[in-house]
Amino acid sequence: MELLLTTDTHVPKRARRLPAQLLAAVEAADVVFHAGDWVDEATLDLLAARAGRLVAVYGNNDGPGLRARLPEVAQAEVAGVRFAVVHETGPAQGRERRCAERFRGADVLVFGHSHIPWDTTAPGGLRLLNPGSPTDRRRQPFCTYMTATAEDGVLSGVTLHRLPPRTAG
Repeated sequence: MELLLTTDTHVPKRARRLPAQLLAAVEAADVVFHAGDWVDEATLDLLAARAGRLVAVYGNNDGPGLRARLPEVAQAEVAGVRFAVVHETGPAQGRERRCAERFRGADVLVFGHSHIPWDTTAPGGLRLLNPGSPTDRRRQPFCTYMTATAEDGVLSGVTLHRLPPRTAG
């Protein structure tokens, strides 16, 4: 199963629209994970329409409409890999330990909030993935998203994709 991981899209506040490269990757994926901070419901509707399967949560910048439609924490099993999705995980220091305790039944945690790509493994094996943001690079050199493959209980091929700089329009 081909996976796409994204978060912190912030449309229309940080970008007018999602990058074309991201939308093409959404359509190519079997499952799309979004770890919150959509900002508008139209982006949720767009991804829900284009994704084969969407696993998503709300973030701290998401208002009542998105919070009514999405959970704070989502869990899903894909090809034998157990995923948890949440927006915020707290400070970087101690993140692996905190998340391993909070998400004991998961193999992989997809999270957002910082806009900083992250890929580590906690003691005990929980893989923590933050795909960064496809629309707001903040202090990072590029806007980003991730892809991966899940098969027979194994996550592999985790790749961080850099997006080209946005152009006006």
